[in-house]
Amino acid sequence: MTDPQSNVGTLDHVWRRFCAALADAGDVLARPSSPTTALDQAEGLRYLSRLTRTALNMLVDSADPDFPRLFMLCDDKLKIGADNPDNIYQQCVVRGDQTYRVTGTRGSVPYFSIGSKANRYAIDGTMASTGELEFAQMEFGPDGSFEIIVSRDPHPGNWLPLADDSTLLIVRQTFDDKHTQVPADVMVERVGPGPAVPALLTSAVIERQLMAAAAWTRGTATTFATWSEWFVAQSNRIYDGDQAVFQKAGGDPNIWYGHFHYALAPGEALVIETPVPSCRMWNVQIDNWWMESLDHVHQKVWVNNTMAKYEPDGSVVLVCADEDPGWGNWVDLAGHRSGTGLWRWFNASENLVPTLRIVKLP
Repeated sequence: MTDPQSNVGTLDHVWRRFCAALADAGDVLARPSSPTTALDQAEGLRYLSRLTRTALNMLVDSADPDFPRLFMLCDDKLKIGADNPDNIYQQCVVRGDQTYRVTGTRGSVPYFSIGSKANRYAIDGTMASTGELEFAQMEFGPDGSFEIIVSRDPHPGNWLPLADDSTLLIVRQTFDDKHTQVPADVMVERVGPGPAVPALLTSAVIERQLMAAAAWTRGTATTFATWSEWFVAQSNRIYDGDQAVFQKAGGDPNIWYGHFHYALAPGEALVIETPVPSCRMWNVQIDNWWMESLDHVHQKVWVNNTMAKYEPDGSVVLVCADEDPGWGNWVDLAGHRSGTGLWRWFNASENLVPTLRIVKLP
């Protein structure tokens, strides 16, 4: 074992190598398909800075699977892959050969799922599911408390499987109304054998972590820029793609994902219409080109099943426009003439494909 007090010289070359690798993520800004408006490019720069922040948190500060640290993957500023405004996303790093305990209290959130994933974003842009569990499958104590064992080997009670290459746990909590519903309180701890305290940092470890963070940033940016290219090829309609692709990128198997691209001239609106099948919940959101949700804290850039006004026949009409036209359910474009968006059905009896059309507003 290397003496932590031994002299290794300076490590500025490691930092410069990390910065050079991170700079390659900027290639997404110069792709022929990437929009070149001042707004889109500025948002692209900010997006890369946000991805870098998330990568460093995940792969440096929260990277020890022996001491799992549950952190926010997305919030009102950190946005990745059409993040859901109705969600709380949490994540922690794990190891496939370990055993973990997840404990907490249920709260009043209507939908909660936890999945184990093999994070391969830096390799091939995928995050394969290696196990899934949600509230409807779980047992709770009289006070709403719960315990989940996370391991490769089956366990009685609430059990979430791991695989040899599992690297992450992802917790999704989906709300009808974040202002009134209480999130589940969640804690993750290792219960398998392992060290009592984290090991001292070494130059080899931090170099590996920094390079992994740069690779993740580039891989994630590349993955979703490629998705936007797919969607723009079928602009102003729901993308006719294989749901398996979205699941392999870390999607929830209980959700149908209807991605789309929109492009509007001044004075035009995007109208989205659909019957509503029997389902646990649904929502639709407007995103930018980089597949970031827009500012859902200050602007009405999404609608869900409890927010919506329904037509007499039970269908819904969404009007994505600069201002409220006075009919349908208004979704604010928030200054964007083009971008992406997403419709979600949660456990729908039938995954109906909403129709999109462009109208000229008076």
